[in-house]
Parts: sequence; C-alpha cells; structure tokens
Amino acid sequence: MIDRDRFPVDPWRLVETEFDLEDVGVTETLFAVGNGYLGMRGNHPEGRHAQEHGTFVNGFHETFPIRHAEQAYGFAEVGQTIINAPDAKVMRVYVDDEPLSLDLADVREYERVLDMRDGVLRRHILWVTPSGKDVRIDFERMVSFEEKHLAIMTLEVTVLNADAPVTISCQLLNRQDGEDVYGGMPASPKRAGFDPRKTEKLNERVLEPQEFWQDGDRSALSYRVAESGMTIAVVADHIIDTENEYDSRYLSEQDIAKNVFRVQAKAGVPVRVTKIVSYHTSRGVPAREIVDRGRRALDRARGIGVPALFAAQRAWLDGFWERSDVRIGGHDDLQQATRWCLFQLAQASARADGQGVPAKGMTGSGYSGHYFWDTEIYVLPFLAYTTPLWARNALRMRYLMLPAARKRAFQLNEHGALFPWRTINGEEASAYYAAGTAQYHINADVSFAMAKYVRATDDVEFLHREGVDIAVETARLWATLGFWRSVDGAGEETFHIHGVTGPDEYTTVVNDNLFTNVMARFNLRFAARTVREMAELDGEDYRKMVDRLGLDPAEPEGWERAAEAMHIPFSSALGIHPQDHVFLEREIWDLENTPADKHPLLLHFHPLVIYRYQVLKQADVVLALFLQGNHFSDEDKLADFEYYDPLTTGDSTLSAVVQSILAAEVGYQELALEYFRQSIFVDLADLHHNAADGVHVASAGGVWTALVSGFGGMRDHFGELSFDPRLPADWPELAFVLHWHGTRLQITVTREELRVAASDGDPVGFSVRGTGYVVGAGEEVVVRLEGQGRVIPGRPTLRQLTDVKREDGSYLSASVPSVTTSIPIVVGLADLEHGADAL
Repeated sequence: MIDRDRFPVDPWRLVETEFDLEDVGVTETLFAVGNGYLGMRGNHPEGRHAQEHGTFVNGFHETFPIRHAEQAYGFAEVGQTIINAPDAKVMRVYVDDEPLSLDLADVREYERVLDMRDGVLRRHILWVTPSGKDVRIDFERMVSFEEKHLAIMTLEVTVLNADAPVTISCQLLNRQDGEDVYGGMPASPKRAGFDPRKTEKLNERVLEPQEFWQDGDRSALSYRVAESGMTIAVVADHIIDTENEYDSRYLSEQDIAKNVFRVQAKAGVPVRVTKIVSYHTSRGVPAREIVDRGRRALDRARGIGVPALFAAQRAWLDGFWERSDVRIGGHDDLQQATRWCLFQLAQASARADGQGVPAKGMTGSGYSGHYFWDTEIYVLPFLAYTTPLWARNALRMRYLMLPAARKRAFQLNEHGALFPWRTINGEEASAYYAAGTAQYHINADVSFAMAKYVRATDDVEFLHREGVDIAVETARLWATLGFWRSVDGAGEETFHIHGVTGPDEYTTVVNDNLFTNVMARFNLRFAARTVREMAELDGEDYRKMVDRLGLDPAEPEGWERAAEAMHIPFSSALGIHPQDHVFLEREIWDLENTPADKHPLLLHFHPLVIYRYQVLKQADVVLALFLQGNHFSDEDKLADFEYYDPLTTGDSTLSAVVQSILAAEVGYQELALEYFRQSIFVDLADLHHNAADGVHVASAGGVWTALVSGFGGMRDHFGELSFDPRLPADWPELAFVLHWHGTRLQITVTREELRVAASDGDPVGFSVRGTGYVVGAGEEVVVRLEGQGRVIPGRPTLRQLTDVKREDGSYLSASVPSVTTSIPIVVGLADLEHGADAL
C-alpha cells in the first residue's frame, strides 16, 4: 500500500526520501503540523506547487446563505465554512537570482521528516544550481503546543563550494482572496467533479483589510471576515543570523508583506533566518486589539528564546507520549502508523481550548472545517482516557452550544435541545436534512461521551455544574420526539422514535432506527440517574439546576418510563436486529458483484437508488453493539455482525474501526486485523483517495479504540473497567495506558497474560473475563490468559443467507443496480454459491 523506498518505516518519524508532484496534496496532509488551534499544511516553504496552500485556525470561518432549490420551513439557512488564514509559511530561496523550484531543480539529496517525538517538520535538500554551485538548505517548521498562537520556522542556506549572492524572501500572503508569491491573482484550480465531502467555494472577497504595517523586521496583516464578522491578525518577526554581509528590503500591502534578506554569501558560511509568527482570532474584537495581542506574543517568544521554545515542544510531547503511547510489538510499520494517528489526535485537539475538533483537524479544508458527532464517539474516548482536560474542553464546546441547540429544537417543534449535525458556530449547517438534521442520534452521542468522560475521570463537579444541562435538554427532546403505542388487549405500551436517520447515511428518515433507539434509551436513563443523584445530595448545585432548567420533578420518572419501554427492533425469522422498521423489506445490494470503480456509491448512484437497498455506508447496528454491548448477548452480536458485515461498503472511514472491534469480539480475528489495517493506513496510504482534503481525525481516534477496545478488549459498561483481550496471532505484545479516576494504568497484553501496573493514586478495581481484581498504587497485577477468544476463519458473506425467509415468507435476494439500463441485475442468494459467474 505504501512505497517503502520513498516512505521508509520508522517507529517515531514519518520520512519522505523523494519529492513527487503527483501526490503533493496527500503529502501536504501527511506532513501538516498543528496544535488544535492553529494548523499548517505540509506545504514547501517555496510557496508553490501545492494542491492547497492551507493555514487554518480552529473556528475561523465565513458564513453564507444556504440556497435551497426548494425552501421549506426549518431548513438550515446559514452555511459556515472554514477559511484560509494568511499564509506565513513562505520562505523562498534564490541563489544567483535563480529560485529553488522543486519541479525543475537538480536536487541531489532530499529528506522530509515529521518527527513525532519533538513535533517538528524538517526538510533537508542539497541543490546543485545551473551554475554548478552546491547549496545545502535545511528547513524547520513547528506549531507550538505550549504557546498555542505561535509558529516558528527556520531556514538555513549554505553555499558549499563558492561565493554567491543569496536572497531569502519571507512573505505573508492572503491566499484566501487569491494573492500568491508573485503578488498576482492566480486562477482557481478546477475541481475534479462532484464530491460533497469537499469545502464550499466562496466567490466574493472574504477577508476585508484592516491594519497592515511593517516595523523593521516585524510585519503585520489583519482582516475582518466579510459576513461572519470575525477578525484575524498575523504578526511575524524575522531574525537573521549570519557572518556574511547582507541588507534588508521590505514591502507592505493589504494582502502581502515581504521581508527580504539579500546576502553576499561566502563559501561554507551559513545564512539562517528564523521566522516567528503569531496568529490571533476573535468573533468580534477589533483588528487593532488582536494585532496588539500578536505583538505581545512575539515579544514574549523573543524573551523566552527560540531554542527554549523548541525544548518546550519536546518536553510537552514527552508528557503526551507518556500518557498516550500504544506499543505494538514486532511490527514497526503498524507502530509508525499508530503513532502518526495518535499525533494527529494531539494536533487536532490539544489546544482547541473550548472549540470543537473539526473532522479534518486543521490539516485541510475538507468538510468545511465542521464539527460532527465524530468527536464524541470516535475522539472523546481517547481524550478521556489519556488527557481528560482535552475531553472536558471538547464537552464544554457542546455546553456552550446549548442556546443554539434549544433554538433548533424549537424550530423542529420539540422540547429541549437538538445539537447540529454539522457546525462551526453552533447553528445547523447541513443543507441536506435527510442525512443531516435527521441524525437526531447526535444528542445521545454527546450525552454518551459525557457519561464516558465522567465515568473515566469521576469529574462529578463538571457533570453537576454544566454537564447536567446537556443531559436534561437532550432527554427532553427524546421525550417529545418519541411517541407511545399500545397493542389492543396486550396492556403493554412501547415507545417509538420515527423519522430519523442513523449513522448509516445510505438509509435515511426511517422509523425505529436501532442505533438511535438504543442510544436514546441510554440518554434518557443517564439524564434521570444524574438528576436523581443530584437530588439525593440536596446540594446547591441541584437547586441551581432546577431553577436554571425549570425542571419538573416528574420529568425523570417520565424519561425512565420511556427508556424502559423503548422499542428495540428484532426479527425472529432472521434472528437479528433490523437496522430499522422496514430495512429487511428492501432488496439486498450485492456488493460482491458491484464493480470496484462504482465506489464510493454516493459518487455514482442517486440517493434514491441507494435508499431502496439494504446497503450501508458505515456501521450502524454494529456500532450500537459496541457502544451498548452490555445490552446484547454474545449470540446477538455474532448474528448481527454476520448479517450486516457483507452489506457494509466501508465508503465511510468511520466504519472499518468499528467493524474491527466487533469482528475481534465475536471471533473473526483475521478479519478484525484486516479492518484495522484499513483504518490505520486510511490516510498514510490514501485508501479512500481523499487524504489530500485533510486527515480523517475520527478514524485516527478509532484506531486507538480498535487497539484498546478491540485487541485489548477493554470495556467500561456501567462505569466498570473490564478486559477480554483478542491479541492478533502474530503480535507478541500490545501495551497501552489508561487513566482511571486519576490513576495511571499501564496495560500490557501478551498471548499468555495481561498485566496491569498502577502509578500513584487510589486503588482501581477491574475484571478480566468476569473475574474481579484490584490494583493498588505502585502495584502490578498479572492475570493468566487461556487463549485469545473464539476464532472464526474467513469473513461473513451473503452466501450465509441462502434460503433465508423474511417474516412474510419471502426469500431474501440480492441485486446490483445497472449503470447502463434501468433494469437491476437480480441474483438469487443461492446463485451466490457460484460467485460472479451467476451473472
């Protein structure tokens, strides 16, 4: 999957040994650096030959009216999209007035390295100029974790074998509105067809110039965003260090600032330029104020010193890896990829500081910089168990969105609050309600993530002060969205939720989606339990909450009643849980005989075609089996997994990690490893052909969960820590860290035993395959393992459904929609015994 000559295996570094323009967009993503607030794509400092010259600040966005072909009440009205912050990455080199241009240059040595131990991107080049001069160029770029507004770049140029004039041109550019390194307005690159995953294109000017100036080697640009009203300032210092003679030139315009150093370089005498950049944004503070903040940040950085800032970055990451590292014995390729994924999670969330975690982090403009439910389900578990403060910050983002969520619920004629499916500023930004607003499950996802955080950390203070507001308001929505239904003569009522979309976006606006119902049940119970526990304490927090939310004492009882009566679909004929009320009535999409060039389906088939079939974009029922596994039997999990796995396309990068976890649990252990490899290399090998749009952050979070919960077998149902490992056959060891109620646990799994070592803190109780243990501070508990669970060879296929009937007596059948005619190709499931030849 990966060219290992070009990208060699290194457990701690991502290394590139050869420049290639063909996949420049992908490598811009792979070599991006960021901190959760500020992100810079891995563009080369020459400032040319890029798919996207990206510099992004979390939450820095523009708004625009959503134009629906046919408007209806309650449709989302205002779109939001992340915008390109002024680009400070450009540091161009000229020797003898010849520019270094990687597409043409005679480059004898090339190495680009993203070092995940010290958080620095480095590049080394040996360039032979047309006049025969050997020029060594070493470049570094760092976005600081400690000083979240700061980025530091250094460029060192040495002409090795001759004297030569060297020019280094450092620039600040407003690329959002078309400025480029030559001061021109280049044509926008053409887009390659329709893809809803890409960001919106804004045609009008976005960044309105405010204050811009130069003061010696310090330059500043600042802007106000035309519609959203946000402001941004970028201020940069330039420090030159050389024994050569030089002079400086300056240019300051509204969309470009240049600091140019002209050096009479002597052979072997280096020229080093350091560029310290500060980015500040605001939702409304005048530009002049944030320019001043940028000045102060640079003054502080100059006082600390650049070497100290690099040392602080290393120390910060030492702490991160001590809390977060996952070690895979004997597989350096998987180790490298694992650490790259974990490093991306740090770059996406560490300094978000109350903002959300965008689906692409700050590595690209894909998905318009929006926050989705991905954060709560795929990223929060890693944060809660490794660096709980980051998880709390991410949850506070949802708390701060409650006013907009209450407004949205009211628009949809419901009580409580409804969180947006995709957003930056808290308002719903999805123009397609069927696969957007209808995903009400996001309410339960947020509450579930909060419960997981509280269980892992015991942070009851956060729950009682702010988290309870989320629990109550989301429960209120379920209570009014659902309805009661009774069967004549049965004397039993059931609670139903209709008109919703689950995680699987290939099936929309359905009744009783299993995932939604199961997660809503959890949400209702969690809210009721939280309120009752607060009432028993009879403290000030409870009284404030009752007043703040206008809580009726009868509400918790109503939530519990709805949860207990929640309808959970089940087909006795097939022995599985239907994804929704009518899912099993649909024709099965025969994925085994669907041409490979017709994936992903969403780019090749009209939604109405897809909606008619049993076919999944991503795990839906299977995700419910994992998140709420304590409510399903082992037999249920196996039956459901075997039914849905052959129907799942994997068109979403969110799917393989969940399929890996359940495959490991139910016994398909080789398949679990196959899905895991798909997940861990989704960006590094560009498996979905869209890594150029940015890192799949949720998939990176899912990689951690697949390791810890899939192969490590960790569960935390009911707030109780348990383990049932499924170590792959050729892995000698898997080791990871968990933090439980403030105690650091080092977990090590081998084929023969599981070891749990505790640091300072309170004793921690846990179970291994049903047997309870307690580990005290400074102690280690060793548990012998008898095997690694059931092993089922191969993978589930549609052949397993041969001669299976629905409740109405009809047989299941599979087909592939024809792309040349309107007549589907129908294949009886019995014919699948003969493979594709049956067609």
